[in-house]
Amino acid sequence: MTSNFPADSVGLVVPQKMKFEEPLALECQRQLANYELIYETYGTLNADASNAVLVCHALSGHHHAAGFHQEEEAKPGWWDVCIGPGKPLDTRRFFVVALNNLGGCHGSTGPGSIHPETGRNYGPDFPMMTVKDWVKAQARLADRLGIDCWCAVMGGSLGGMQVMQWSIDYPNRLRHAIVIASAPKLSAQNIAFNEVARQAILSDPDFHEGRFYEYDTYPRRGLILARMVGHITYLSDDAMKAKFGRDLKSGQYHFGFDAEFQVESYLRYQGEAFSRYFDANTYLLMTRALDYFDPARDYQDNLQTALAHARCRFLVIAFSTDWRFSPERSQEIVDALVATDKDVSFAVIDAPQGHDSFLLPVPRYIDLLRAYFDGVVHAS
Repeated sequence: MTSNFPADSVGLVVPQKMKFEEPLALECQRQLANYELIYETYGTLNADASNAVLVCHALSGHHHAAGFHQEEEAKPGWWDVCIGPGKPLDTRRFFVVALNNLGGCHGSTGPGSIHPETGRNYGPDFPMMTVKDWVKAQARLADRLGIDCWCAVMGGSLGGMQVMQWSIDYPNRLRHAIVIASAPKLSAQNIAFNEVARQAILSDPDFHEGRFYEYDTYPRRGLILARMVGHITYLSDDAMKAKFGRDLKSGQYHFGFDAEFQVESYLRYQGEAFSRYFDANTYLLMTRALDYFDPARDYQDNLQTALAHARCRFLVIAFSTDWRFSPERSQEIVDALVATDKDVSFAVIDAPQGHDSFLLPVPRYIDLLRAYFDGVVHAS
């Protein structure tokens, strides 16, 4: 780490790739003959591999969770507030692994990758992925890294769903499960938001039925709209009011349909930026994986029966103003764990930022995570 970085930063990090030649059978009844996973690690794996923590990303996340890829980079990894020396996931104590899930667009095999049989991008031919598939691939990565049992698996939103799936499918391979701002399955309203976002992409003339790569274009307008819809749901009404209110860009009405309010300008900017780096087919795939997540489905639609398989300790965190994954949805998880006599701690953090709170340096949230991981270390 150079002196240009903050003392609590992991500094410069270099992504790594792991290639898997053995086929991966998927829930959709298809398989990937071979694939690559891109990942980053922070800290040092100890001699008995007992200090490893897996970080699972949300919808638009990826492997770059902490540190910087170059010295002049202004923005660190997406969960840098939690990972680094002296932070909750203290890299002087823990070996942290973060990856880009299959189907992603940041280096792991996905729709934008070249199909080995056709020589062109997978595009819409890339198989549908589920949370269960991702967890299976993550377990294979753990095998390669020599990690038989994770000290903890943690994630927010869609990442929290992966944590739950880990506790059910591989109960003996994690000691702590940290589920943040998540839910045991999507509500009808959440599925509806995802469908509106998908239709924005699917109806864009530049989508070309998912083969836009071959036309040297991409569904920019659809991605912008999809991101705008999603971003609205990530923020609370109070957060939007505090950040934008009804402020006008120029201080007066222009009586037209250009962006006149600050909130309109913000959404358009976020959508435009997102459209330039995120693959449209990946967005479709990730939102559908969210829709499909329902671990109780394999256990007579009974969440208690599903979570009865877990052997780890749980920490479940929700945020008071999160209306996308409300505290009541986290309570469902906690109730099922309590009913099956699991060791679970639950906290609702009072924070005005909404669903995005799990990515932000909310003091009580950070303090809670730090205290929990201090307990993990002392119990080891």
